[in-house]
Amino acid sequence: MQSHPPAIFIADALGLDFINSIATPVDTPVDWIADGDGLLRWLAQAKLVPSDVLDGFKARANPGELDRLADQARSLREWFRGFVRKHMGRPLTARALRELEPLNRLLEGDEAFSRIVVHRHDDSDGFVLERTRRWRSSGSLLLPIGEAMAKVVCEESFADIKACEGPACTLMFADHTRARARRWCSMAICGNRAKQAAHRNRIKERG
Repeated sequence: MQSHPPAIFIADALGLDFINSIATPVDTPVDWIADGDGLLRWLAQAKLVPSDVLDGFKARANPGELDRLADQARSLREWFRGFVRKHMGRPLTARALRELEPLNRLLEGDEAFSRIVVHRHDDSDGFVLERTRRWRSSGSLLLPIGEAMAKVVCEESFADIKACEGPACTLMFADHTRARARRWCSMAICGNRAKQAAHRNRIKERG
């Protein structure tokens, strides 16, 4: 099995991190949901599905079932990438609702509910209201992804969604900085590359 570095979570919005589940962190493109096992790992790293649920699906899945689910996830990802790229950089308007029908159809299949559970705090027991869902089929694993995408649509300003300015970078993010001046997916990656390139250009100009 090909080993990958941990998935990238730099977008400040999980729905955008899902778009970033295919990227080129160094030189070679990496698709973290290229197959069923990759999808389960990504969901675990994103903390979108409890680990015991993921383990259960992996143990019970029919041959090829999770790989087919990963195919659906990649199609969902590329649909959402197209939607975000079309509308990013300006406020989202009501006219976009019709384009969101594929996402609404996914969300209609959710069986989420709330329940009271015990919560221990400062050596005393209390109760909290916990949101969970029924995981009846492998397709339900796409529901928390759909919810994360819906939160991007409903809670993020599309005027603040940006693509990294790195020449070869495909990562996207929600710019939550005070001045809305974020330019890079990460200062440690593309920001540093840009600094090095600018430094080389200054040396070349002096020479």
